[in-house]
Amino acid sequence: MKTRLSFSAAFAMSTALAWLLLGARPVQAQGSSAEKPPVYTYVSEWGVPRAMWADFKKQDDADLDLLKKGLGDGTIVGFGTFAVLNHQEDAPTHGSWFTATSMANLMKMLETLRNAPGLTAPVLAASKHWDYVMSSTNYGAHSGTFTNGYLRVAIWPGKAGANDPDGKIVKATMVAMLEKLLTDGAIHSYSIDTENVHSNDPGSMAVVFVANGAEGLDAFNAAVAEMGKNNPVGLAAYGSLVEAHGHRDTLARVSVMSSK
Repeated sequence: MKTRLSFSAAFAMSTALAWLLLGARPVQAQGSSAEKPPVYTYVSEWGVPRAMWADFKKQDDADLDLLKKGLGDGTIVGFGTFAVLNHQEDAPTHGSWFTATSMANLMKMLETLRNAPGLTAPVLAASKHWDYVMSSTNYGAHSGTFTNGYLRVAIWPGKAGANDPDGKIVKATMVAMLEKLLTDGAIHSYSIDTENVHSNDPGSMAVVFVANGAEGLDAFNAAVAEMGKNNPVGLAAYGSLVEAHGHRDTLARVSVMSSK
């Protein structure tokens, strides 16, 4: 399992933070002012040789049965799988994520997957692999299962000395915009994540969302442009929190995602 995923300067300023994953977060769309309990997401990315993509899909399908069971019994609250569209050399081609409301349940789901018979499949042995453990208190998702999603992940280093007490700037800009897109049905889910177990530089952040079809990507771009036009002060405040240098984006096609 695995997952990682430029636009204009306006997009760069407004999509800060980092994935993964990614992922489908629980809970119905709610106001951005509400303080939400943390959720934890395990993101797994794979660099699969092109000749073995069909083999990897078979392995992915086997894992899906376990993830569906974990969602049904409450161990996890969301999951998804994806294939990267903006390919880079020596970078992930495929990935997956699952989300839980506690680290205990996250590890329970991980152990279930690690004990599955397919863990020793040849395609996994032949593929490069990366894992991440993320956490978020800014997230939202529609309940249900979707197969038309596009995953966007924007990863940004935090700016040295930046200050956003209680996340007020992030909530008034990014979260407010993403909540509106969620309410309007343009996206299936979003989260603003930081690493819970650091694999990258501490302070890095990610904005992650799954668009409702390719049209949802256009809706996001339009919302970014609208923010730049109607809330330049807020956008500038948000830009003061992140470093443009080191920013990376991922675009992926979501095969399937489910959220409670």
